Amino acid sequence: MEQWVRPEAAVTASLTRRPVSKWKKRLPFFIAYGVLGITTMPIILMYIWLLLSSFAKQMKYGFIPVSFTLENWKFLWTNVEHGGTTLPSIWTATWNSFLFSITLTMLEVLIGVMAGYALSRIEFPGRQMLMKTTLILHAFPSVALLIAVYYILNFLGLFDTLFGVLLVKTALQIPMTAWIVKGFFDNVPWDVEWAGLIDGCSRLKVWLTIVLPMIKPGIAAVSIFSFLSGWSEFLLLYMFIVSDDNITLASYLQKLISDPNLVDYGLLSAVSLFYMLPVILFFIFTQKSLMEVSAGGGKGV
Repeated sequence: MEQWVRPEAAVTASLTRRPVSKWKKRLPFFIAYGVLGITTMPIILMYIWLLLSSFAKQMKYGFIPVSFTLENWKFLWTNVEHGGTTLPSIWTATWNSFLFSITLTMLEVLIGVMAGYALSRIEFPGRQMLMKTTLILHAFPSVALLIAVYYILNFLGLFDTLFGVLLVKTALQIPMTAWIVKGFFDNVPWDVEWAGLIDGCSRLKVWLTIVLPMIKPGIAAVSIFSFLSGWSEFLLLYMFIVSDDNITLASYLQKLISDPNLVDYGLLSAVSLFYMLPVILFFIFTQKSLMEVSAGGGKGV
């Protein structure tokens, strides 16, 4: 027989239960934020040191500024002398860095989007093998190809030119770009394209007006990664650019630390901070698109 519990007993039992402490509910959050704070604290301290050192005339114990000065930022209005030589203008290096990064982004997105669409939609001989070798091509480190790239650029007359390094960097980046964009194209239903074709649009018009707007998050993410990759490029520019007219900010920084005995850490900190500012601003205004990169996960071949 079923046993019925009197309402008075149920109310009494509920009142006698001990409520869960709010601190126990928040404990996992405290642990998570504590671990996150501890792991990120060294990075935050390094950025704080970089900022203080760029404005400090002297640092006591290596991290306490004694006095502040703008002398470390003199590279903004005059050419800096370092190690007995006069460095090129920082604005020349900045212009070359922007030119290299923006052109790389345009070429990489243009070629990568077309290649990704072809891999996703068009059946052609060797398609499966090409997709399997795409990531293998990207896996080759650029340092392993330096000698071959040097001979090719020298033969074509593109050594010591930004355009030559730009072609090499684009070729190395396109396989991964095409693979990422292919994942976004895979998520676009075939019915959308067929509907446009039935309405009388050409294949090109369907691609431009219907398909591309649907993968805007993918194009934005690839553009951001391409720009950051070009802005932070050092090895290829250092190896194949020798004239000061084609110097970039990464090579400019290398000149400041070329001799360990003559490093001016105040100047180095200021130039490093100047080098970081465009990237920080770029990330602030594009972080929403970066967060949407997961929208185009790669499907199976």
